Amino acid sequence: AAGIVALDDDRNVILVRQHRIAVGRLTLEIPAGKLDGVDEDPFVCAQRELSEETGYDAEHWENLISIATTPGFSDEIIHLYKACGLQKFAQHTDEDEFIGVQAFTPEELRRMVADGELYDAKTLCALYAAKVI
Repeated sequence: AAGIVALDDDRNVILVRQHRIAVGRLTLEIPAGKLDGVDEDPFVCAQRELSEETGYDAEHWENLISIATTPGFSDEIIHLYKACGLQKFAQHTDEDEFIGVQAFTPEELRRMVADGELYDAKTLCALYAAKVI
């Protein structure tokens, strides 16, 4: 998989809000998605997912880290990137995706982490790796 810390020109972070059946609630997360097959380049996946889920494209990209999400029971690796120089286009989600897009300041993110509102593991790792929080 690939995930993206997308920063607008004011250094606000773009997050997506979507319902996650596994936890039974709406979550706030960085844009992310699965690779289209084992041969897809994670960077290509990151570019696609940012565009699909948020409607943004980015001029500048930085490879942050790759993490094993839950090595106790899964072999999933997610490749995390930072994207800047955003340009807004039209969001084009998959048919079964209903995603809200919102920008947050680093201060808001820190408060949300402290309050337990922001708790998605890939999102927390990516925000720390990007030195946003």
